[in-house]
Amino acid sequence: MADISEDTIRAVVAETLGERQRIHNGDIEAVVDRAIATVLASFGIEEDDRRELRADFQHLRRWRKSVEQAQGFTFKAVISVIVAGFLGAVWLGIKVMLGK
Repeated sequence: MADISEDTIRAVVAETLGERQRIHNGDIEAVVDRAIATVLASFGIEEDDRRELRADFQHLRRWRKSVEQAQGFTFKAVISVIVAGFLGAVWLGIKVMLGK
C-alpha cells in the first residue's frame, strides 16, 4: 500500500465522485424530462406537437404586443381629443370675449 501515492488516491477519489455526480445529473435530467412530458400530456400536448405549440405561443405574443400597441394609440388619441377640445373651448372663449 506504500507504493500508492496520496495524489493517486486523490485522483481516483475525485474521478469516482465526478462519475457519481454525472450519473446523478443524468438521473435528474431524465426525471425532469419525464415530468415535463407528463405535465404537457396532461394538458393534451404530445411531444410531436412542440413545433405547433411554439408557433401558437409566438402568435399569442404577437397578438398581445399588437393589443398593447393599440391601447397605446388609443390612449394617445383620447388625450389628443381632450386637449383639442380644451383648446377649442379656449379659442371660442377668446373669440367671444374679443367679439363683445
